[in-house]
Amino acid sequence: MDKNQTIIISGPTAVGKTAIAVELCKQLNGSIISADSRQVYKYFDIGTNKEGKLDNDNIRKIDGISQYLTDIIEPNEKYNAKNFEQDAERYEKMILQEGKTPVVVGGTGLYIKSFLYIILLNLNS
Repeated sequence: MDKNQTIIISGPTAVGKTAIAVELCKQLNGSIISADSRQVYKYFDIGTNKEGKLDNDNIRKIDGISQYLTDIIEPNEKYNAKNFEQDAERYEKMILQEGKTPVVVGGTGLYIKSFLYIILLNLNS
């Protein structure tokens, strides 16, 4: 597999996407970028199926694997596909610079579509 590739795992809630991503990250030296429109909110742990625990740097760790874009905003703040697009692109670049494989995981289709759109724009520029 090319080291500069990003993997995307998408599907409905509670089908095991994150568990698959964690195992994949262990094998490929990867980190997760969460594509979930509810997990971005702090304190929304019940009903969002958040796994792992926040570390001292406010990064969620699941079995030693970093998961970005969870618990990043307050419940009274707004977050949308454009915010996700920008944040996910920034974390993808950071993960790649660390020599790791980015794995985008989630069920918010609009977030994933906006991220893929940016990838296509970057390929065509």
